[in-house]
Amino acid sequence: QVQLVESGGGLVQPGGSLRLSCAASGSIFSINAMGWYRQAQGKERELVATITNGGSTHYPDSMKGRFTVSRDNAKRAVYLQMNSLKPEDTAVYSCNAGYVSSAGNYIPSRFWGQGTQVTVSS
Repeated sequence: QVQLVESGGGLVQPGGSLRLSCAASGSIFSINAMGWYRQAQGKERELVATITNGGSTHYPDSMKGRFTVSRDNAKRAVYLQMNSLKPEDTAVYSCNAGYVSSAGNYIPSRFWGQGTQVTVSS
C-alpha cells in the first residue's frame, strides 16, 4: 500500500505562486514515478506533470512553462511549483504514485492522495 498526502493549496491571486507538496509513505518500492493531476469542477482530470524516481520530468504541452515538478527522495516527497497562476488553474490538485512505461508513458496506479484545492481569484 502507498499513502499520499498533499498540502499547500489555497487561495491565491492571479499572477501569484503556490508550491504543493505530496508526502508518500508505505511500500513505494513498487513504483517508479509520481504524477500530479488536477480536476476542475465539471471537467475531467488532467495530467499536470510527472517525475521519475531518477528525477526525469515530463509536462504535457499545455502545462509547460509555469509548472515545475521536483522531488526529495530522502523525504519521500514530491513538489509542484506553480507560477503565474491564472483563474483557469483553479482545481483540486492530486498526486499519484505510478509508473513510466518503457515507451515513456505515465501510467497512474490506484494510489491517489486526497487532493488539495487551489483557487486562483482576485
